[in-house]
Amino acid sequence: MDWFSLAVVNTFSLQSGSCGNCYYYESGGVRLLFDAGIPFRRACERMAVYGIEPAEFHGLFISHDHSDHTACAGVFHRKLKVPIFCSRDTHEVMHRRLGKVCSSVFQYFTPGEAVTVGHVRVETIPTPHDAANPCAFIVDDGHYRVGILTDLGHCFPALCAALADLDVAFLESNYDRDLLDRNPGYPEHLKSRIRGRHGHLENLESAEMVRDHASERLRILLLSHLSQDNNSPGIALKTARRVLARQRHIDVQVAPRDGVSMHVNRDALRQRAGVQLTLDCFA
Repeated sequence: MDWFSLAVVNTFSLQSGSCGNCYYYESGGVRLLFDAGIPFRRACERMAVYGIEPAEFHGLFISHDHSDHTACAGVFHRKLKVPIFCSRDTHEVMHRRLGKVCSSVFQYFTPGEAVTVGHVRVETIPTPHDAANPCAFIVDDGHYRVGILTDLGHCFPALCAALADLDVAFLESNYDRDLLDRNPGYPEHLKSRIRGRHGHLENLESAEMVRDHASERLRILLLSHLSQDNNSPGIALKTARRVLARQRHIDVQVAPRDGVSMHVNRDALRQRAGVQLTLDCFA
């Protein structure tokens, strides 16, 4: 039995962008959601695209307190009866928008710690984003490692190290520098915040980080958290594919701002491994 037959990862983004974020993850019966910045009804509709019912979930992880990641967390909890995993600081900032949620449902972690849910290990990485003790996530079922890496501020050592050991990455590619610089609707202080060390990753910065730090283990890269006003899927994809032209083992796609991403499962990963084997034959 090969290791592909043992791996059961199933993941996709329900929405990824400056207007709302939510990611689905499943492995071996453990079902998790990451962030809850979209309406619950919309989340259910988008899970249904891949035949998934909003049945038993085992946890909702929140990366940070900004509303595009937390606006509907209270509703998600009440509908799904799931514990909410987040930092204590994140809870303190977001609690007013949660509605009726008993404090006992929260399970706190300090960014940098790992949380285990069944056989799934969720590693948390502190990020320099301008939020209350924010983090990114690496989800590991013992076979595949999936990174949910957005709202990153800038390229930092722990992020580079994480990229070297991932099979799948949802990676922030938030804005195009020229579009942001020319955007007349954004005041300079907001542009500086986005470009700054506590803001977001730009398309080229994100792609170069993958080129310089990802290993041949990385099979699928989903460009995520695209700005509605200062980016486009076409620009982000063109930039990443140009920079990563030599990394032919990586399937580069965009996680849409207004719909589900590609369905990353065992078959998709097996296909990418087949591409790498073919390339190796001609190396």
